[in-house]
Amino acid sequence: MEHSAVGSEGLSSPDPSADAGGTRELHTVGRAGRARTPHTVEAAAVLGVGRYLPPRVVSNKDLEVRLDTSDEWIRTRTGIRERRVADPDQATSDLALPAARQALERAGKTGADLDLIIVATVTPDHAFPSTACVLQHELGANGSAALDVSAACTGFLYGLATAEAMIRAGTVRYALVVGAEVLSKIVNWQDRTTAVLLGDGAGAVVLGPAEDGRGILSTYLGADGAGGPLVRMPAGGSRMPTTPETLAQGLNAFHQNGREVYRFAIQIMGDAAEEALRRAGLGPEDVDLLVPHQANLRIIESAARRFGFPMERVEVNIDRYGNTSSASIPIALSEAVEGGRLVPGSVALAVAFGGGLTWGAVVLRWV
Repeated sequence: MEHSAVGSEGLSSPDPSADAGGTRELHTVGRAGRARTPHTVEAAAVLGVGRYLPPRVVSNKDLEVRLDTSDEWIRTRTGIRERRVADPDQATSDLALPAARQALERAGKTGADLDLIIVATVTPDHAFPSTACVLQHELGANGSAALDVSAACTGFLYGLATAEAMIRAGTVRYALVVGAEVLSKIVNWQDRTTAVLLGDGAGAVVLGPAEDGRGILSTYLGADGAGGPLVRMPAGGSRMPTTPETLAQGLNAFHQNGREVYRFAIQIMGDAAEEALRRAGLGPEDVDLLVPHQANLRIIESAARRFGFPMERVEVNIDRYGNTSSASIPIALSEAVEGGRLVPGSVALAVAFGGGLTWGAVVLRWV
């Protein structure tokens, strides 16, 4: 079937190389050799990790100037001391790109090797095209599949599980999974209950085939849509389009019922971790490092107590970055590898909860 640069009448541009993002060469035909004959493989493993944090640091002391809060109040309730904030002209893909390049370099791969790109985010560059497609172009991965995942703070694990299943099915060989957020663009900086929580950042992993018993050992995902109103951005979608009124009322910003979310998280983090371990045929004693979503230090400590993990076996960076949503776990994985806390043969347990409400856990043996 012949490919055309014009999708349908009324949607085409007089110059198909020009779009709202600037002039670009269109790649309407997949790369030579892209087609694969599906064949199952034993497992999928993380081959490389990367991260990027914006250089600008906003401390609790900085927030004291603009909000009715204090450094002590924030630290004792969340464990957060500071967070990173992107520049006004930085979009999510601008954070995702250096994290992705670092992961690819550490995996010994290039964009041309990728068959699949998944970006987990609740702050995409645009409603469409997907941030994954923006990233695909910048990485030179033209012809690969590319999609965004919206599962809030659990988004990275949703993306990881999706890529792992496609690699094991043989339809994908190498995949890039990124968690990236510019939450500073959707936070209400006048609301002390939410402004102190969030930060910007990106983390990425490259996945590829592995031998059985290595790599990802199990995944577990779930959701309860009845809890959707507990964590949401009310306006900006088709239910409540953005208007001057929604902007004036702060409805285009992050909202959450902190008390109810905390109660949910305390229970589901442990439940999800237990189920993932059961599916992997392992117990807490087999886990070398717990890598939890970094939302609240008290929630992390509760999960550690449930499994009898000393905090030395838990990766924690919430004090420096705050809650970076879908970027939280891949950033933590990257730091754990650099710090020597994840080495070949180590068993890691990653667990998260997020808006939706969603949850997930992944058990993996590092390669």
